[in-house]
Amino acid sequence: MNLSVNDAAQLLSVSQKSIYRWIKQGTLPAYKISGCYRFSRTELLEWATSQRRGELVNVSLPQDTELLPLPSISSALESGGVFYRIEGRTREEVLTDAVNHLRLTEDVDRGALLEFLRAREELASTAIGHGVAIPHPRNPNLLNAQRAKITLCFLDQPVDFFSFDGQLVKVLLLVIAPDLRSHLHLISRLGFVLQDPEFRKTLDNEENREKIFAALAKAEGKLKA
Repeated sequence: MNLSVNDAAQLLSVSQKSIYRWIKQGTLPAYKISGCYRFSRTELLEWATSQRRGELVNVSLPQDTELLPLPSISSALESGGVFYRIEGRTREEVLTDAVNHLRLTEDVDRGALLEFLRAREELASTAIGHGVAIPHPRNPNLLNAQRAKITLCFLDQPVDFFSFDGQLVKVLLLVIAPDLRSHLHLISRLGFVLQDPEFRKTLDNEENREKIFAALAKAEGKLKA
């Protein structure tokens, strides 16, 4: 949380007036410390990526950082899996049951992951409207995950995730990534494919895995590599 309003404006290529407007609207993650707004670079990049739907915001990496191939939504979902009838009547209860269903390696702590997800929801809801939420840790590097995973969870009953549109959430797309670059990439591409009517229909109807993956492949095929 070491960025000022001016730093945030430069990072997002907007005016300071826009930054203050988004803070007032409650959409931009910000912290007020000693009367001044401060920002986390990771959270700003994550927010910007989700807003730009399909465009990957440039992430500055050290020169010696090895750039591994970025995962597709389909491959991440194949790794994470699809689960039905996730139980719970509150946001915390469904997150707990969802984490219990995750396909995690032994080096990923489920308890820590759940705490990270709770902390992210306390900062700002991950609900994106129309009954969908994308829970994820604020800092993916803390999990030591070895590969990207998206886990699709259909809830047993709609739950209030405090979405901006007031709708209860019925679908979770839980994102786990090995690094920030992959994390932003997946959230960005999710923002795009969730606009695809055919793919959204499979989620609304809680279709079987075969239909979901087929619709996802078509939707993701419309994205530039």
